[in-house]
Amino acid sequence: MGSGVLQTRNFDFPAPRNGRCDVLILAGEHSGDQQAARMLSEALRKRPNIEVCAFGGAALEGAGAQLLFDFTSFSVVGLMEVLKNYSFFKALSAAIVDWIGKYRPKAVCFVDYPGFNLHIAALLHKKGISVKGGGNVKLLYYISPQIWAWKAKRRFKMARLLNSLAVIFPFETKCYADTDLKTTFVGHPFLEPGYENPVRYDESGELLLLPGSREIAVGRIFPAMLGALRMLDSQRAVALYPSAGIKEVLENTLKNFPDVSGRVRIVDAAALPLKAKAVMMSSGTMSLSCSLAGIPGAIVYKANPLTYVLGRMVVKIKYLSIANILLDRPAWREFIQFDASAQKIASYMKTCLRPEAREEFLRYARELESLLRAEASHTAADWLLLEIQ
Repeated sequence: MGSGVLQTRNFDFPAPRNGRCDVLILAGEHSGDQQAARMLSEALRKRPNIEVCAFGGAALEGAGAQLLFDFTSFSVVGLMEVLKNYSFFKALSAAIVDWIGKYRPKAVCFVDYPGFNLHIAALLHKKGISVKGGGNVKLLYYISPQIWAWKAKRRFKMARLLNSLAVIFPFETKCYADTDLKTTFVGHPFLEPGYENPVRYDESGELLLLPGSREIAVGRIFPAMLGALRMLDSQRAVALYPSAGIKEVLENTLKNFPDVSGRVRIVDAAALPLKAKAVMMSSGTMSLSCSLAGIPGAIVYKANPLTYVLGRMVVKIKYLSIANILLDRPAWREFIQFDASAQKIASYMKTCLRPEAREEFLRYARELESLLRAEASHTAADWLLLEIQ
């Protein structure tokens, strides 16, 4: 995206391909696109005649949704980035709401990405399109915002706007107990039968670099990872990209590190599964995959300085990664913002690259899995189908 400013444009989304839409899915990030695609694949196996449209990405399209717009190519994170792109997202929001008002799907299913998705929900309520706004379109939400970390009062807004919420962590139902929002634990998708972790530990594997799925964030995190790699002797690494935009950021960044460029492979996420002996990762969804695989490593995160300072004022959690939050300790050491120096990261990663480190992280992984294995009353697909029948 270059300067990080998205070009404001006129949006013209296609009509539903078969004249109707049972559910419209909104997934603004690659991780949400993938989780929604798993839910949709199972739902279509059980009820193949439902018509699904999506503002999402390639995973949802591959699962059978009619992709109206590749939303995942335009996700941004952080206050400053949102402000810079206000005009773009204002125009996109208006166009999405207009489409929903025109074609009236039975339900809209929002997936994570709360800043944008709850804004759309509020607009649908204000315009009288949603059920709770007086209309006929149900508003569903899959994968709760992390209200247990920050913006806890957001749950009351959600209860006012939404018809049903599906959560993926067992403790999250309690977070909404003081509201009238119907909240269902549907299990974590990484522990569903048939799910294969896309990463696995292998002592002979490479060092895995996972700087994230948002271009601006990757532009800050990947240099810190490469700086650490520079101090790890002849260690070879593989960096994963989920989109063409991220690939471009990785390649451009690597040009500034010619001394390590020969030791780094840049690989499409389609190449998964991958084997790794250790990992440097951002705090996104893939970090949980690595944690459940027991891969030794570290969390690396850098944001716009103002975004970081403001975030520290409102975030109420001790850790950034979900694995550390659930375990209530920094099992995977976190190097955040000013602490994310190449020297500190490299020093820690040297201990992670030792074969004996595996046993410690494998214990963490087993404990983490036991915390996530709680009995769910429905799968995500069952929940979706019940809500749109």
